[in-house]
Amino acid sequence: MAAATANGVCAGVQHQQEIKSTFHPCLWGEFFNTFQPPLQAQQPQMLERAEVLKEQVRTMLNDSKEIPKTLDLIMSIERLGLDYHYEKEISQQLDVVFNSDHDDGNLHVVSLRFYLLRKHRYTVSPDVFRKFQDKEGNFIDSDTASLLSLYNAAHLRIHNEEILDEAISFTRKRLQGALEQLESPFAEEVSAALVTPVFKRVGIIEARSYITYYGKEATRNETLLELAKVNFNLQQLNFCKELKEVTLWWKELYGRSNLSFVRDRIVETYFWMNGATYKPQYSYARMLATKITGFITIIDDIFDTYGTTEESMQLKAAIGRWDESATDLLPEYMKDFYLYLLELYNSVEEHLGPEKSYRVFYLKEAMKQLVHMYSEEIKWRDNGNYVPTMSEHLKVSLISIGNVMVACAFFVGMDEIPTVDTYKWVLNDTTLMNSFGIFIRLTNDLVSTKREQTADHIASTVQCYMKDHGTTKEVACEKLKELAEYSWKDTLQLALAPTDLPVAVPQMVLDLAKASENIYRYNDAFTTSETVRDTIRIIFTEPIEQMYEATNL
Repeated sequence: MAAATANGVCAGVQHQQEIKSTFHPCLWGEFFNTFQPPLQAQQPQMLERAEVLKEQVRTMLNDSKEIPKTLDLIMSIERLGLDYHYEKEISQQLDVVFNSDHDDGNLHVVSLRFYLLRKHRYTVSPDVFRKFQDKEGNFIDSDTASLLSLYNAAHLRIHNEEILDEAISFTRKRLQGALEQLESPFAEEVSAALVTPVFKRVGIIEARSYITYYGKEATRNETLLELAKVNFNLQQLNFCKELKEVTLWWKELYGRSNLSFVRDRIVETYFWMNGATYKPQYSYARMLATKITGFITIIDDIFDTYGTTEESMQLKAAIGRWDESATDLLPEYMKDFYLYLLELYNSVEEHLGPEKSYRVFYLKEAMKQLVHMYSEEIKWRDNGNYVPTMSEHLKVSLISIGNVMVACAFFVGMDEIPTVDTYKWVLNDTTLMNSFGIFIRLTNDLVSTKREQTADHIASTVQCYMKDHGTTKEVACEKLKELAEYSWKDTLQLALAPTDLPVAVPQMVLDLAKASENIYRYNDAFTTSETVRDTIRIIFTEPIEQMYEATNL
């Protein structure tokens, strides 16, 4: 943190080199501003072919009468990233599955039925798995494919479902033991599940990966596989258009704001938001969430590292006023940045139109709430790097992690969020949004605490736990992993519970939690973004089977 100076620009210059050494340079530069997708010219033919294939798969799904085959078909459709085309048909088929109470004693079928029904918010009991336990409560060994199905189903566990906890422990050991004897591609499928079970995977990454796996399956359906490939390539073309818009927007922000310390992570931010939802109807929502998150990173860096306490409080005051005249409150280097923030919100109002522009009020309130929590964290730092209790920390940091702000940005951009109730809920909810915020906060702190504590940085939840319980850092991290899993169960249970909100709301929260966990799985991939560079390249720049024969289209 720079010492307070009369000139904010001087403070910025003083710490420019320090901050540049903390954050590695942008990995993408101008790439997506000028990138020409390889299949751009074939888009009309692919669109035409996709329509034909979609109807063939729709017929296939509607005509499916055998429950085991129906379950396998729905699972494949969802993992291939095609389910948003068939929401009505999938719902109708799952109603049949739910009401049939089908049970043929097949562990794979029972597991798949439980997985799909619970995922789609049907009330199902884990007691269906008791028949696969012996008198001592141990699970009876089965074939590896069935054990994998049970393993994936059990990860939809919520609190007080010990049988699913036991199922995970049992199947993990059996799958790990069997791994060396398995052949490709099933070995890769099991290995990937042991790292991340299917339910917790990011949708678009899973779709790209499963297309490759499904293409090697002896039982694959060629129509479904072709649709998945064409659909992914069409999505990729749309993603590239969105990336170009947000990267050009960021370039203008960077050029106009004169903030030399800014981390250029706009591509990684879009990758993160795209992970929360890749559905075409949410194009504007994910671009808006990307832009809002871009502002969050700058404001966070001002409060956290770049600005003085006085400058940070000036920015808080300006955001509280939300008016061009508030630039008078700001140091010179913040003024253009602040005006560009106001411009973004004005553009959102224009895009939404008179009937929906009221939503922007809540987007402003979310930003004010976030900045207030940043200011609370500064008090800890300025008080001799005060280490709060875990309770004190989470009261602030489950909001300062940005979960409410980003979720609000998504909801503002989503057409099917029709009332003010959703926006009031996201700003004031103390259940789902809180558990979601705690999950992300703990997941982030577990991978970033070592890097952050090397600088003048506020205490993380790791240090708070160490202080509260008098433990070592290693013990604290293990306990926080348990707490993170507990908060994940909270998030899942609340997201799947009946609600008066549009279903898209809790689903978005759940998907954003998965996308965030993906960013923080091994390290803070947003800060050290080299770790996601290859995935970004595969999702956004490399189509599947790049050359198509004209006769196939």
